[in-house]
Amino acid sequence: MTLTLTRSPEAPSEAPPVARPRRPRFLRHVLLSGVGIVMMYPLLWMISSSVKPSDRVFTDEGLWPAVFDFGNYARGWTALSEPFEIYLVNSLVIVTLSIIGNLLSCSLAAYAFARLRFTGRKLFFAMMLGTMMLPGHVLVVPQYVMFDRLGWLNTYYPLLVPHFLATNGFYIFLMVQFMRSLPQELDDAARIDGCGPFRTFWKIVMPLCLPAFATTAIFTFISVWNEFFSPLLYLTDPQLYTVPLAIRQFMDSEGQSQWGEMFAMSFVSLAPVIGFFIAGQKYLVRGIATTGLR
Repeated sequence: MTLTLTRSPEAPSEAPPVARPRRPRFLRHVLLSGVGIVMMYPLLWMISSSVKPSDRVFTDEGLWPAVFDFGNYARGWTALSEPFEIYLVNSLVIVTLSIIGNLLSCSLAAYAFARLRFTGRKLFFAMMLGTMMLPGHVLVVPQYVMFDRLGWLNTYYPLLVPHFLATNGFYIFLMVQFMRSLPQELDDAARIDGCGPFRTFWKIVMPLCLPAFATTAIFTFISVWNEFFSPLLYLTDPQLYTVPLAIRQFMDSEGQSQWGEMFAMSFVSLAPVIGFFIAGQKYLVRGIATTGLR
């Protein structure tokens, strides 16, 4: 038997990859920096106006003041009927209790929708989503009448109680989306170990939902801290005013507004929001990324 060896044709060598033109990082950074400056211009203008004399706020158009007046902060702190720290404390109390209420009530409602099985679950979940499409202003009159009959006007109850009753469908939906991403085997294992629904929620689900809780806390802080309409509607005692109502008092309908002091206190009131956002930024990004809100 004769064995003939034939040389296989050489495989054509792969062509070297064509180098794609890379965008210069410098130009990209310049573009992003320019967009960032445009977005931050209102904040920079407010900071600049906070150290300008009131009569130069709208005449001195540059971001760098021609005349500095750091006394706006000292005068603004004591310009109103109460020292400004009273309004800061009032807002902090309302924000803290609102965050606690939203985390407790919305997490329990979300746990029921996401992990429990009961009759009418899909119907109730659809109704909850429907509340997100209902304009809040259509509820102003019925809520005001109800709180008036309860004797809660000029108190913090109208601002706090709704947060403890899971009235915000957005936070419930956010937590439902996060809890649905958790493995169902965790609940089954907890049930085998003798855990009931509440213990499973407290020991298993709740520790795993910290990103969603942080996202809810940040959104609640920003929305409640900046809320103007509800405190204006229910609060009449200046000692109970929140920060937005206090800042509104610097504006005079007769044109004698204290612009420098108002911008100074606006910057002071913005500092807690910025600090809270920076502290929870990584949890905010993780919570949004894992709940499908992209």
